[in-house]
Amino acid sequence: MSRINIIQPGGANGRLKEIYYQLETQRGQIAEVHKIHSLRPESIIKHMELYMEIMFSKSELTRAQREMIAVVVSFNNNCSYCAAHHGSALQHYWKDEEKLKKLKTDYREVELSNNERALCKYAEEVTLRHQNLAEVDPTIPLKEIGFSDGSILDVTLVVAYFNFVNSMVLS
Repeated sequence: MSRINIIQPGGANGRLKEIYYQLETQRGQIAEVHKIHSLRPESIIKHMELYMEIMFSKSELTRAQREMIAVVVSFNNNCSYCAAHHGSALQHYWKDEEKLKKLKTDYREVELSNNERALCKYAEEVTLRHQNLAEVDPTIPLKEIGFSDGSILDVTLVVAYFNFVNSMVLS
């Protein structure tokens, strides 16, 4: 994945070794996306804090919805690493491999609730057409079906986070 030098766990010293140990202890492994940060160990901690806040904090969005958004954004950015990783997490909730496979190619082909479909459309719009957001307000369809401003913020945070991470992983 990485195009820059990264420090593998066996070569880690000092603070990086501590952080790697903490990740292995808490999560069972060190994800490749975290190894990208190995030249700046504290950024691993900040990245994890941001990830945990966006993906696990209290929200009107369910965990499954957040993972679904992650997959849609990652698919649209051609980030197979993130699409696969968060597809696995979504599969934990959906338990439907065919549905997940379709989501990874075109959410419009998946049987989704109106709310889920609106979230996917929003994720796609903000990811692929962000330069048009001044002219077209993508929040209107979400508001029309009852999403609160707080939940729209949460959707936007998930979309923005995965656009950030996809860019980091791909570059």
